[in-house]
Amino acid sequence: MQARRTGFAIFTTLAIFGCLGQARAAEEERFEISSIKAIRPTLVDTITALQQRDVARAKAAFEAYDSGWNGIEVYVNTRSKDVYRLLELEFQPRITKALEKPNLDISEVLTDVRAMLVKFDEAVSTFANAAPLNPLYDDVARLRIVRAHLRDVTPALKAGNLAKARKSFEAFEDGWFNIEDFVRAQSLDAYVAIETGMVQIEQGLLISDQPDVAAVASLVNGVMNQYNAVVTEVQREARSAR
Repeated sequence: MQARRTGFAIFTTLAIFGCLGQARAAEEERFEISSIKAIRPTLVDTITALQQRDVARAKAAFEAYDSGWNGIEVYVNTRSKDVYRLLELEFQPRITKALEKPNLDISEVLTDVRAMLVKFDEAVSTFANAAPLNPLYDDVARLRIVRAHLRDVTPALKAGNLAKARKSFEAFEDGWFNIEDFVRAQSLDAYVAIETGMVQIEQGLLISDQPDVAAVASLVNGVMNQYNAVVTEVQREARSAR
């Protein structure tokens, strides 16, 4: 009897752990959904800043949204052309232009950002309930998410914001560590060119106290071209596989 009780207890414990494991697995989000959700706080920050009438902070938050969006827009464009058009071609340029106006109508742009957030959340909910895309789209997104930091370097340099340029490049370097093996497998030539360019950018931007903006921007452009070639090829493969 005692043996049967012990056996039953063990069986019950294993069953509980099994159920918990299944529950945790069910709760885990696809990379697609977690990546899209990751940029949501930038829209919330934009709204909060506008509510506090802090235009500079609102602009910075929306610029962060734009940068993050570049990483994950491939999912949205693939899932729904209508949603992509609404977010990318209607809300985003309208809000960006409004935030640049000298006499900003805060209530008007606040209404727009709030409406944008509603549509954003609706899209996330719809995508989460849809079947997963081909895994190649995750590869495209990972490449684009990392690239977004590199895209921020040159505009920051041209604006004279060395701190942001350096921070963006360091973020790119950190992200590169996670995808460099994938890039090397795709194209050894591109990998070598990117690695070489990164070393030169690091010397010109991070080590130099007074970077040559034109020279560094040229190096960034060179790395970007090599990187973009890889992104384009993987994106082509993803669309073909779909």
